[in-house]
Amino acid sequence: MIRSLWTAATGMGAMQLEQDVIANNLANVNTVGFKKSRADFQDLMYQVLAKAGSETSAGNKLPAGIEIGLGVKPVSTQKIFTQGDYMQTGNSFDFAIEGNGFFQIVNGDRISYTRSGSFKVNNEGILTTPEGLKVVGDISVPEGTVAFTVDSGGTWTASDSVGTVLASGRIELANFLNPAGLSSIGRNLYDKTEASGEAFTGNPGEGGFGTITQHYLEQSNVSVIEEMVKMIVGQRAYEINSKAVQTADDMLQVINTLKR
Repeated sequence: MIRSLWTAATGMGAMQLEQDVIANNLANVNTVGFKKSRADFQDLMYQVLAKAGSETSAGNKLPAGIEIGLGVKPVSTQKIFTQGDYMQTGNSFDFAIEGNGFFQIVNGDRISYTRSGSFKVNNEGILTTPEGLKVVGDISVPEGTVAFTVDSGGTWTASDSVGTVLASGRIELANFLNPAGLSSIGRNLYDKTEASGEAFTGNPGEGGFGTITQHYLEQSNVSVIEEMVKMIVGQRAYEINSKAVQTADDMLQVINTLKR
């Protein structure tokens, strides 16, 4: 009887974690480039009271054994890198990646990665994230620039009022064999890990990389309806597990009152 108390408690803990993941997804429903997470679970070890195929006293083999599960445990919160919807902004420094790839950002002594293409120009004319981290490649907007354009292949040009090219270059994208293994560090940034593997870079539109679309931003891929359904299912599962705890407690109470 005590076993069922602990088993149901693991179910309640698992549902609490899932609600935390859902809440974070919903909180970021309007975050540019945000990718939703999914909680993954596994069943715990089983207590084997009778092993399938073992012999009985009569010499027969049991066609099925007795295995009692001991609950559930969370094993991962996986990022789902499906494409988000696009929003037209008209801003020359807003870019969306159509397909695979990440923008590369200089983050201190390392390179971080993002799907958010909402960039700004600092007082030196360098393209940066909203908090001032530079985009890899030192993309610069010289004084006198009137038009800044980026084509689908990542080639950018800064031109003056008569069309003279003042500066140009190309934006490289990065990707990973296992993007789900990236570490989320906040601020719309990811860091590589041993699970993600090393980054490999390339030009947009080549070698499996997505293309770049200027004047657009990729929105969060969170579906509010889907998350609300998962929230309801998780809430009901939490209630069911709490009922299992109450039922086990009631049965223990009956045992305690057998003799008075």
